[in-house]
Amino acid sequence: MNVLELAREFLQAEHHDLRLKASDHSIVVPAKKPNGFAVSINDDLIVSFDGWHEHFFTPEEALKCFEFGFSTKCRLKVTSRCRFAYKWTLEALNGQEWIEDSTTGLIFFPFWCKKRIVYLQNW
Repeated sequence: MNVLELAREFLQAEHHDLRLKASDHSIVVPAKKPNGFAVSINDDLIVSFDGWHEHFFTPEEALKCFEFGFSTKCRLKVTSRCRFAYKWTLEALNGQEWIEDSTTGLIFFPFWCKKRIVYLQNW
């Protein structure tokens, strides 16, 4: 089974209430609520949570990350200026503390505007 088939099986078993958009090369699960985030996986083993993304070397690693996006121990810290999101940081709950894991960001953004941070979760 390829990674997309495994991701589809996971969604059917654990999150059958979520709608998804599937193609031959990717699966995208839109945010279910306003303070949630979209989760996607593609056959190049790239997992994305809104603007955050990471490339994996094995289907197992990619699937584990994809599944983590629906976990109570996962959240996305989104930094924006002038309502323009430019930095996404994946955070993991370790005990009672949120630990930053990795960040994806844009080089160009409206730096002159006030910074705003929101936290998104899919549970």
